[in-house]
Amino acid sequence: MKLCRANRDGSFSTQATRKSILNRIANQLHELGYKHMQAKSLKPKHVEALVSLWKDQGLGVGTLKNLLSGLRWWARHVGKPDIIPKDNDAFDIGKRSQVATESKAWELKEEQLARVSDEYVRLSLRLQAAFGLRREEAIKFSPSYAIKDDHIKLKASWTKGGRARSVPTRTDEQRRLLDDVRKLARGGALIPANKNFVDQKIRYDSRVRTAGIKNPHGLRHAYAQRRYEELTGWKAPVAGGPASKSLSSDQRARDKGARETISKELGHTREEISARYLGR
Repeated sequence: MKLCRANRDGSFSTQATRKSILNRIANQLHELGYKHMQAKSLKPKHVEALVSLWKDQGLGVGTLKNLLSGLRWWARHVGKPDIIPKDNDAFDIGKRSQVATESKAWELKEEQLARVSDEYVRLSLRLQAAFGLRREEAIKFSPSYAIKDDHIKLKASWTKGGRARSVPTRTDEQRRLLDDVRKLARGGALIPANKNFVDQKIRYDSRVRTAGIKNPHGLRHAYAQRRYEELTGWKAPVAGGPASKSLSSDQRARDKGARETISKELGHTREEISARYLGR
């Protein structure tokens, strides 16, 4: 944590993510039996033990790469950049597939929400489920700016890659949710008045983990799959629908239009990214 405070490189979101990753790594090293370590104690044996643990836990390629990125930052800032190979191939970590072969979607249940002890976090999760928002977007969401008559508008400073976008408001359930957000956030964001974004992100991660919610990003997958069925009339391939290659020419045109719409609503610039959520 001292390293993080002394080296504030990157955006606030990047700093918060790094702090969370390093805290997780420190706890795991302690659980692995490496106690009384200091920041400069990092050695190759620690890296090997962590990678072995992560593989045993069945973590995805993207998660493994993020964790290793945090380790490399740590090693670099204690003057030991060479103890971790620069190429992830050294750890036998493959490339992330661009086409989903199994669904990562899940729907938010009332009993799960009830276990989240922070009302701001509960509303952030509901925004993620209802509009397919990322975590940062759902925390920074300011109703006075974002809520329009038939859509929500996301500031570039809230989004990944700095790409402002709009997402349609289509249902009464979404409108009721936005009313709830207005009441709590008033003129601000979904961050308590005595906290900043980094504080609330750490609180979000803690409350979500304590509630037993393992993959909030799956709410974006669920949103994408609901929208696909709404726009095409059939389920996405990854959710049991027909493969793209089996569609008629008219169906392929609807499939392509739906994927372009969904990619934009999720904040991506390329239609191809939709395959991560929908399959092919």
